Amino acid sequence: MKKFILIILLLFLTTYNISFAENLNLSGESAILMDLDTGQILFEKNPHIKLHPASTTKIMTGILAIELGNMDDIATIDDEIVWLTDGSHIALEPGERLKFEDLLNALLIESANDAALAIAKHISGSIDGFVKLMNDKAKEIGALDTNFVNPNGLTDENHLTTAYDLSLMAKYAMRNPKFRQIVCNYTYQIPETNKKTEIRYLKSANKLLYSNQKINVDGKVVPIKYEGINGIKTGYTVAAQNCLVASAQRGNQNLIAVVLKANGREVYTDIHKLLDYGFNNYEKTNIAIKDQFIDNIKITSGTSSLVAGIVKDNLSVSIPKGSIDKIDRKISINDNIEAPIEKGQTLGVVKYYLHDQLLGQSDIVSTLDVERVTPMSITQKLFSKWYVLLIGFLIIIRIIIFLRSKQKRRRRRSLYRI
Repeated sequence: MKKFILIILLLFLTTYNISFAENLNLSGESAILMDLDTGQILFEKNPHIKLHPASTTKIMTGILAIELGNMDDIATIDDEIVWLTDGSHIALEPGERLKFEDLLNALLIESANDAALAIAKHISGSIDGFVKLMNDKAKEIGALDTNFVNPNGLTDENHLTTAYDLSLMAKYAMRNPKFRQIVCNYTYQIPETNKKTEIRYLKSANKLLYSNQKINVDGKVVPIKYEGINGIKTGYTVAAQNCLVASAQRGNQNLIAVVLKANGREVYTDIHKLLDYGFNNYEKTNIAIKDQFIDNIKITSGTSSLVAGIVKDNLSVSIPKGSIDKIDRKISINDNIEAPIEKGQTLGVVKYYLHDQLLGQSDIVSTLDVERVTPMSITQKLFSKWYVLLIGFLIIIRIIIFLRSKQKRRRRRSLYRI
């Protein structure tokens, strides 16, 4: 439970919406554009409405397959897998034995529904058990409006997600090297098996990776293939219509675009518009530099009354091009900072804003250790003021000498009177 709350708080703190776009006139009913590295939302259209995800579901299936499966395992196909298969498939047969890695590639490249079922049963022993893992993982990632019923995306009234949730899943998945390696490819070969004497040739439906078919993007006729595209997953059912989760990289920018419930090839047009908007209008820049000096911070009860506060980590964000000089920062120092202080201890936070929109924040940390001053005893305090004691002692001596001198004079006077 604590881990879940921490993840949600982390998502809340690191996912910011800084969209300044006007309507991009998208065909899809729901869409989102996210910076993969920072989690910033650069554009959104109905991002939280629940829709059928079709085969984009397989992003989550792929995540679990990589995290929980062994690529060298041999999976055996049973009758249930074949019986439940509908839609796209690679014609798996009962008793057929395939390498787990081949099933994973069939899942993410060919979008094979039978491969999804085979992966689920191999990992969990049952499809229902695997679906529970899918839903648990979705919540862990922060996809709170998602509910999976199956591992392949076939239509079910309760099998729903959102564009925002899919962007979180894609962001999580693309940080995995194995996932990235697979989804950037659009062909794959499965060798002969004990049931098949021919090689299976797989091809992705994600035409962003390879197709020279033309689409119209804001009046320009361009190929579907998109410069810098490196994944991820298409999906289609009658209920879901055309869905697409795409990832692209240009320079130091990594973007994720999601479109749900679009009309035909317009799903590619929508993706082009989203990615073009991100690459053409935003730039990645460091707005906070690690070890950058912020201020001298007051410390109480320490061997030093001040300590230098510096930025803990680099903070890289996407901002509209040409807006670096318009960023404001607000520094907040913790109240009543007392020693002892450790080097690297958080003393406050610096937040960065653009047009009153929060871009991100970084901790302010101490540059050194500051030990606590041990309170002195009364004796120690007295001896620490030795010069006061000396003066007092001299005054007392002087008073004693004066009194004795005065007493002697009185005695002399008394003798003279006698």
